[in-house]
Amino acid sequence: MENNDILIRLRYALDIKNKDMVEIFKLGGVEVTKEEVLKILTKSKDEYDDEVDVEEDENRIKCNNKMFESFLNGLITYKRGKQDPKPGQSENPEPSEQHKDHVNNMLLKKLKVALQLTTEDMLDILDEGGIAVSKGELGAILRKAGHRNYKECGDNFARKFLKGLAVKHRE
Repeated sequence: MENNDILIRLRYALDIKNKDMVEIFKLGGVEVTKEEVLKILTKSKDEYDDEVDVEEDENRIKCNNKMFESFLNGLITYKRGKQDPKPGQSENPEPSEQHKDHVNNMLLKKLKVALQLTTEDMLDILDEGGIAVSKGELGAILRKAGHRNYKECGDNFARKFLKGLAVKHRE
């Protein structure tokens, strides 16, 4: 799943307005305009299409992992408020390189923090999304990469979580 697709689903699930998206990106350290946000939230053309329109590419901005992590950091600040940095900690957290291939794990961890979700809340959301998971499985996904019990979060799992989140927040 592409970062742009995740942002589209997350925006829908949490009912975030365009001006709020600009603010969240700004809180994460990325300056974007409302027009750029609309280009980021444009759905991509099917990968299976042989004919690729050049105009289609000009109307879309691809969200890279660094930009996506900055958005999630901004979402945490937006939802929970600005936190005073601890001694030796930078003002704005720099996006880490460790999340290069584990975007879905990062998504779940940061959403858990931003929305102040407990493990039980996350299990309920996953249940709403149509997937039954044990506490142990969820714990493995939320672990730090490199831990012996770490499990990579697949696209289907992240998709079901976002679907469940939409059901929970849009009731």
